[in-house]
Amino acid sequence: MTLRDFGFYLRGRLNIGIGRVLNAGRAPAVPMAPPVPLDEILRGGDGPLALSRLLEARPNDERERAVAWYLERRGVPFTRSRFETFEGRGENFTVDVGSGDRVVVLIAHHDAVPRSPGANDNAAAVGILLHLLERIARDLPPRLRVRFLFTAAEELGYLGAREYVKRERLDGITGVLSLELCGIGDALAVWDTPGASPPAFLTSVAGALDTLGLRRDEGYHLVGRIPVFGSDHRAFAAAGIPAYGFTIVPFAEADALRRFVFSPVRSALRAMVRRPVPFDTYHTPRDAFATLEPAALERVAHALTSVIAGLG
Repeated sequence: MTLRDFGFYLRGRLNIGIGRVLNAGRAPAVPMAPPVPLDEILRGGDGPLALSRLLEARPNDERERAVAWYLERRGVPFTRSRFETFEGRGENFTVDVGSGDRVVVLIAHHDAVPRSPGANDNAAAVGILLHLLERIARDLPPRLRVRFLFTAAEELGYLGAREYVKRERLDGITGVLSLELCGIGDALAVWDTPGASPPAFLTSVAGALDTLGLRRDEGYHLVGRIPVFGSDHRAFAAAGIPAYGFTIVPFAEADALRRFVFSPVRSALRAMVRRPVPFDTYHTPRDAFATLEPAALERVAHALTSVIAGLG
């Protein structure tokens, strides 16, 4: 294990520990509702909200199998990559759309923390990417290839993404967006961004959001590196690739969210009283399908479509 991997490992354990602190003393939730049968989901349409039910309320091994099952049933060619280390195990799934020499990676992790239905973290993001799979091929810029990466074990210090970075060729990747908490809110956030001299990929992402009529610091936010909370893009950033988190949050909570994520110790104390949305359900039994907002998932999907078109 490298020193960097050890750091990711510790960060994953720290994140789990903070989640336990944040949830300490809260009233126990009612038992989770049973998951929707897979065949029923297949018949229920391919909108992002409907597809988020593919994973919601399932244990991680079933969530993993559900992604593979859906891709197989839809006839989508994909690559499987199983891994097992002392930190954990799982299987990543990769779908390439297009054949260009410039590769953009869109990530959604399919695992959740124990005892959480994992709707906003992270079934919503998986539903969004599954929804986009067959749509973007119609208008994909000819030199571009979009790689959809569904990772395992993100909750274990981005383990699935780290294993992908170790095993796979990364040449040609111009940028990475990792979808996290994409089911509640009305303002997009691109995070872990540099304070100065943004890479061309980040400039393109911001430009695409501008073309949608979204105003910076209102319709979307560029947020610097967050101290504790993270996602799979950090495994790629550690390899020198422009890589950022992609999230949607309520604009009305923007100031409270900045205080929460940039001051994790004080936030843990404040959280005993109130946590800003969407962290009020983050890593809890309350992270259920009923909390997801259809307009939020559609907004993220629309934004990603614009980002892809702008990279051509």
